[in-house]
Amino acid sequence: MNLAERINEDMKAAMRAKDSARLDAIRMLRAAIKQKEVDARTTLDDAGITAIIDKLAKQRRDSIDAFRKAGRQDLVEKESAELALLEGYLPQRLSAEEVAAEVQVLLAELGAASPADMGRVMGAAKARFAGRADMGAVSAAVKAALASK
Repeated sequence: MNLAERINEDMKAAMRAKDSARLDAIRMLRAAIKQKEVDARTTLDDAGITAIIDKLAKQRRDSIDAFRKAGRQDLVEKESAELALLEGYLPQRLSAEEVAAEVQVLLAELGAASPADMGRVMGAAKARFAGRADMGAVSAAVKAALASK
């Protein structure tokens, strides 16, 4: 079962269970996927859907930080529940050590030797780490690896 089918099945299960919070979060996710498909005039594959989920999860993390600073615990809980649902659809995240090791392999494959290669490396890293790692952490690992060469 691909990711889109899994999301649809989870939506049906939430409807049957009358779990309105989960249903709302899944509908929000499906709306984002549908909007991207309409804009691109294509049907998204698992990688495209994963990219959307990753983007929505990042938005939720940012919102949680903002709501926590504002003292809005009710909204923190709502966003945290949505984040947990979204993270359930993402592949297992890589640790910092795994990211650093993958970056070293990527640099060797591309023959990158200086900070001037950062753009080329990040283009390849975006495809390789999609949904598996925070791109900010990947960028920092690439920058550190290139600076040490």
